[in-house]
Amino acid sequence: MKKLTVLSLSMVVAAGALVGCAKKDETPAASSTAKATAAATTAATATPAAAAGFVPKELRVQFVPSQNAETLEAKAKPLEKLLGDKLGIPVKVSVSTDYNVVIEAMASKQVDVGFLPPSNYVVAHDNRKAADLLVQAQRFGVDDATGKATTELVDFYKSEILVKADSPIKSVADLKGKKMGWQGVTSAAGYVYPGLVLKQAGVDPVKDVTGVQFQGHDKAVIALLNGQVDAVGVFQDIRTNMLKDYPDIFKQTKVLAYSDKIPNDTVAVRSDMDAAWKKKIQDAFLALGNDPASKQVIIDVYTHQGYTTTDDKKFDIVREANKAMGLK
Repeated sequence: MKKLTVLSLSMVVAAGALVGCAKKDETPAASSTAKATAAATTAATATPAAAAGFVPKELRVQFVPSQNAETLEAKAKPLEKLLGDKLGIPVKVSVSTDYNVVIEAMASKQVDVGFLPPSNYVVAHDNRKAADLLVQAQRFGVDDATGKATTELVDFYKSEILVKADSPIKSVADLKGKKMGWQGVTSAAGYVYPGLVLKQAGVDPVKDVTGVQFQGHDKAVIALLNGQVDAVGVFQDIRTNMLKDYPDIFKQTKVLAYSDKIPNDTVAVRSDMDAAWKKKIQDAFLALGNDPASKQVIIDVYTHQGYTTTDDKKFDIVREANKAMGLK
């Protein structure tokens, strides 16, 4: 069987170098001598003061589309003004094509804030030492029976494995030898957690299925509808989000299996951010969910209903899942 192709770290780093703004990190000098030194130092080699940490003059925020990749940047643009007004500095929003690229851009100090799903946050925090937890998203729960949103705000979600409604595939074990649609290998809902569901059923997600990678959960579902793949691993409410364009999607597809609960997505900040500025940025994100205008923007971008403070220990279950799936 063919294996899911995984981008090498070198490719990711190379891609990360192309992402983000051209503007480099700058550090305010603490004295006239330091100012003179800083003036003579190029932006490429400027480093933040160890005691105070990095103090941004412009905040660079990056997303990766979970769906509707073509329109996400336009939807996210209003965040530039919303966050900029709260922080008192310019905010630059950009969109990447891959979460690993965001991680490497944060590690190389080209991106200051990244929207990262749980598996990617763990990799960025633990392995790359590039990101610290800022806030966690709040979303409405999803009713397993209908796939539609509840009225309860929760800090978790699930992945599901979808097949076509008339598919002869009746169990996860039946996926052996089939073509499976995935997101990137560090995607919690698009690979890690549905991959674990396969492993628990005795199906190796690398060796026993032919993996096809998509950029966007909606793209994977469309491929399923078109017969390009036999099954897909996607986040639980993707079909609800696609109802406008695919009104019969619940009739055309069925859920083969659900994953365990997954902690909601994170907003992470570069690890060397000044503590006072980290708190200031955190407060700005918390405020987004309290204002109707800004709340609508984050709903449009990621269906986030708001943000809450959280604890890194909550992601220990993600660390266990990553380890079980062989992620480093």
